[in-house]
Amino acid sequence: MNSNDLHGRRAVVAGGSKGTGLATARRLRAGGAQVVTIARTPPEPADPLFVRADLSTPEGTASAAAAVGDLIGATDMLVHVTGGSRAPAGGYGALDDEAWAEELTLNLLAAVRLDRALIPGMTARGSGAVVHVTSIQRRMPLHDSTLAYAAAKSALATYSKGLANEVAAKGVRVNSVAPGFIRTDGAEHLLARRMSEGGITREAALDDLMKVLGGIPLGRPAEPEEVAEVIAFLASDRASAVTGAEYVIDGGTVRTL
Repeated sequence: MNSNDLHGRRAVVAGGSKGTGLATARRLRAGGAQVVTIARTPPEPADPLFVRADLSTPEGTASAAAAVGDLIGATDMLVHVTGGSRAPAGGYGALDDEAWAEELTLNLLAAVRLDRALIPGMTARGSGAVVHVTSIQRRMPLHDSTLAYAAAKSALATYSKGLANEVAAKGVRVNSVAPGFIRTDGAEHLLARRMSEGGITREAALDDLMKVLGGIPLGRPAEPEEVAEVIAFLASDRASAVTGAEYVIDGGTVRTL
């Protein structure tokens, strides 16, 4: 890792107050970038460049984009980590219109809206890098527990590819990162939900989830810092010829090409 590979860059990390987003913000700062984080929950310790906003609403996105401009001016790097699932388990029949709308808004439209607000500044300057965090579930959806989330992340990957083709000629690179099982608070919440719904222990929930995923050949989940390292690479000039790509970080979980 070049500790100064992002010196002078101005970055925005959506969903940057915890988990993979927090690890990404720290990695970009370690590389010399000035980083604004956006989330509903403030990070600990307090961050003077934190913007509290709900990106699942148009109003929240607009206020966040305005705050970014006030704090750092133009944006050179934009990373979307915002996402997750609060839909009930039980397959397609348990998902009503409200659940679908919530999953699509959080996992797709939050990124679309913030891109629409900040990418024009990048294309006007002729440079920039965008990274969308999708999921391996777009390839292997967990139909019983996170079907709507998987569908939304699949839509995000398709959108990311199309956007990359559109803005590449204007100097802006767009890529996506598709993590598998990451050791985060979000993963723990998923385990807790499976424990509650199934009346099982944490070990049994973890074993069940691993079986659903088909196992992890590497033998362990990824750490948030490992995902952040790939994101930092894609946002840096080291990836200057990489756009429209998806990097899978899953320890070998997805067995197909």
